[in-house]
Amino acid sequence: MSERFLVSGGNRLVGEVAVGGAKNSVLKLMAASLLAEGTTTITNCPDILDVPLMAEVLRGLGCDVTISDDVGGDNSVVTIDTPAEPKYHADFPAVTQFRASVCVLGPLMARCKRAVVALPGGDAIGSRPLDMHQAGLRLLGATSAIEHGCVVASAEQLQGARIRLDFPSVGATENILMAAVLAEGETVIDNAAREPDIVDLCTMLVQMGAQIDGAGSSVLTVQGVKSLSPTTHRVIGDRIVAATWGIAAAMTTGDVRVTGVNPKHLALVLDKLRSAGARISYEPNGFRVVQAERPRAVNFATLPFPGFPTDLQPMAIGLAAIADGTSMITENVFEARFRFVEEMIRLGSDARTDGHHAVVRGIPRLSSAPVWSSDIRAGAGLVLAGLVADGVTEVHDVYHIDRGYPRFVEQMQALGGQVERVDAPKYGL
Repeated sequence: MSERFLVSGGNRLVGEVAVGGAKNSVLKLMAASLLAEGTTTITNCPDILDVPLMAEVLRGLGCDVTISDDVGGDNSVVTIDTPAEPKYHADFPAVTQFRASVCVLGPLMARCKRAVVALPGGDAIGSRPLDMHQAGLRLLGATSAIEHGCVVASAEQLQGARIRLDFPSVGATENILMAAVLAEGETVIDNAAREPDIVDLCTMLVQMGAQIDGAGSSVLTVQGVKSLSPTTHRVIGDRIVAATWGIAAAMTTGDVRVTGVNPKHLALVLDKLRSAGARISYEPNGFRVVQAERPRAVNFATLPFPGFPTDLQPMAIGLAAIADGTSMITENVFEARFRFVEEMIRLGSDARTDGHHAVVRGIPRLSSAPVWSSDIRAGAGLVLAGLVADGVTEVHDVYHIDRGYPRFVEQMQALGGQVERVDAPKYGL
């Protein structure tokens, strides 16, 4: 039986919350372990559903994977023992359950010179084709095509190349980067993604012996090496989870200190909250958001880093829904993410969409209703909306939230939010 959250509105969020490792980083770091024979250890891994799913993907490729509790903390340690000859055929149920599974494509091409990876599933936020992934591999000397629901690629030897991405895709940057570290010669990735998760991956790869320059910039230069060695690496803090708590504080006129994240990774987000009337203070290992009165309306436009993250677009709409004034939210990354607006309208939000724009006229308080999560961030956004709605809001399909937010209900309750996890009733026969 599926589960739902019951969210009672009316309480301010007050207190301190610790953020674990970044979901958008840990899964790629786990995939990178395929690049070196031996035991790689990854610490500060978040307790989310996608980590054991990725562990299953790696086990299917011949790795021995263990997940254990991090001594003295709420996060996990993942230990991956990679064989001398990994399997290259990733076509099994775990692969199709979440988008990040495709990040094994680059490492498999680097180690095995061939890969068969089932087209991944995941969040319903629009089409995310693998054209740039395949184009990058082809420029490195591989053949690549979609056959029978899988990406099928092979090469006698990967050769360095100059690759310009049409869009700074995080996934394409990661796959091309991981393929290039063991290619012959120099690879230059132009218009590369600049997200902190890319920098985290580059840091780990360099620890393994890769030669990479330009991490955090739009141009990555990779000098291929013959082999890499396993390493131990700590995952960076999750800026999306951290920002979710910051926005929740602003929406509920609360006072929340967030720890475990680099606040520089959220400079634009925190600046937007300041524009909405919040008092923001930076701290060495996090930040604090204090909102004394109803937020002011602010415009948002999602863009690749260092722009406003598309993953926070639902929370931006939630903030706009109860802000004083009218906000325009522009989605420039994923075309289907505005389906979240349909659920917000159920909660009484005055919102309209037109193409990749949403106009939201803020009202003092939303009204409770049953709503459904379509993806990880939409689910979290609906819970935040429920915190500022009259009555009890039912949020369904909460397994999405569990894929990206560790101990979400417990942390929400610790801050004073009234959220309860219960079994969802079965409808129909």
